Amino acid sequence: LTRFAFASAACLVAACSSVQTPPPRTDDDTKAWWSITGDLSADDMEGRDTGSEGHAKAVRYVIDRMQKAGLKPVGENGGWTQTLPLKEVKIEKDGTSFEIARGDKSSETLRFLHEINVRVSAELPESLEASLAFRGYCSDAEMKDIKGKAVICFGARRTGLPNGGGRLQNALQGGAAAILNLDDVGYTLEPMRWPDAYARSVSFPDAGPPANPKFPVIRLAPDALAKVIKGANQDAAAILKAGAAGAALPSFDIPSVLKATFRTSQRNLSSDNVLGLLPGTDPALKDQVVIVSAHLDGYGYGEPVNGDNLYNGAFDDAAYVASLIRLAEQRAGKGFRRSVLFAVYTGEEKGLLGSTYFSTHLTVPKQNLAAVINLDQLRPLFPLKILTMHAIDDTTLANNVRRIAGPMGITVRPDLEPERNLNQRTDHWPFLRIGVPATNFVFGYDPGTDAERRYREWYQIRYHRPQDDMTQPIDFDAARDINTFFYRLTEDVANDDKRPAFLPGSRQ
Repeated sequence: LTRFAFASAACLVAACSSVQTPPPRTDDDTKAWWSITGDLSADDMEGRDTGSEGHAKAVRYVIDRMQKAGLKPVGENGGWTQTLPLKEVKIEKDGTSFEIARGDKSSETLRFLHEINVRVSAELPESLEASLAFRGYCSDAEMKDIKGKAVICFGARRTGLPNGGGRLQNALQGGAAAILNLDDVGYTLEPMRWPDAYARSVSFPDAGPPANPKFPVIRLAPDALAKVIKGANQDAAAILKAGAAGAALPSFDIPSVLKATFRTSQRNLSSDNVLGLLPGTDPALKDQVVIVSAHLDGYGYGEPVNGDNLYNGAFDDAAYVASLIRLAEQRAGKGFRRSVLFAVYTGEEKGLLGSTYFSTHLTVPKQNLAAVINLDQLRPLFPLKILTMHAIDDTTLANNVRRIAGPMGITVRPDLEPERNLNQRTDHWPFLRIGVPATNFVFGYDPGTDAERRYREWYQIRYHRPQDDMTQPIDFDAARDINTFFYRLTEDVANDDKRPAFLPGSRQ
């Protein structure tokens, strides 16, 4: 077995009960990177949830490392941080319930966060009581006789079938009392998992409520379908199989009533970005700024999975905050031609809050921003042979990327799974929106390979789960290679005679 395969097999058998240790031949930079990753994802950082004390502790750690590396603070008021004012709305477990009441006087409870969840809104009604109906994919043609009913829809995520917005609009137009989106078990690119960590939203104070805030938009687990449709003379397994294949689905009423209660809470909070600058050395280029970024926040404490309720967030995204720190430490006292701004964001997991706030409250002039290289969605689980580059066809950064990747034996590709919309789901996106060349990367793979298996397995077992911790499988050679690629790419962009630019016909 290779070094990685042995570690992975051991983890699968023993549930990864101990921290992965770099083998002796691992280079010093990768060992240091892994140590910083461990510091940031340690239990005492409490999962670095946005606005939490654990996040604040991680902020202090990052500032200390940036100071020691000789970066200059470029936050608010000459400091290291930029503070985001935020508000939180939470659906509380205590006081929230879901019950299926049947015509034969029997009833059954659905477990909140494990079998059912609801979109967060401060304006949810205190209670809901409505008869149940299943309406297939909830296309306009299927949404007949739904007034006052809680309508179950197969939550298709594939082209050609109604999407979430379409289903919701059809439910509202038909006068439904609520919508229950049943997970699409056929969507394997990013499989649905339960339990949900929590039902909680964090947003800016001036952000308005979601559209139709009083209308309950509910998520239903496939395993709960049989409970919900019991008595309707329908086969839950057959419905799930047909939906997974995009085949025709039945429409039927259910002789049961959904009874739900909702209890919400609200609070104001704040959370910090960390911003440090490595000044440029070329008098002609030093005012231009290349941003390198990663997000510090994780999920914090949530629903237990296999007895663990702390979502440490090692690969998402402590590992790549560690990459920024290692780059800063390596370049201590040795700048690039352009200035490099090290941006460590909060609130990514709550909707790109930190990067969005920084992009609209810049502490350096917008016209000076030359490029953004963001690190997220990277998982060193298998050898680095292929990199997916986001916005590959939009900017000249693709030239820099290929110039570095080629000699390293890395093939650069566009996103081959665009339906996942990953380009808009991480912290480079707000900068593309304001006209700054920006990119992000994902480890790539060929279909049907062991690399794909490992990638899919990670999403199923560890993505946004407590199992994303220091005990998980890792290919330390791949970690070394992605960090080396990042260091070299930053140097290439920051020293390039040509400033990055958008390409003609760019979609951005």
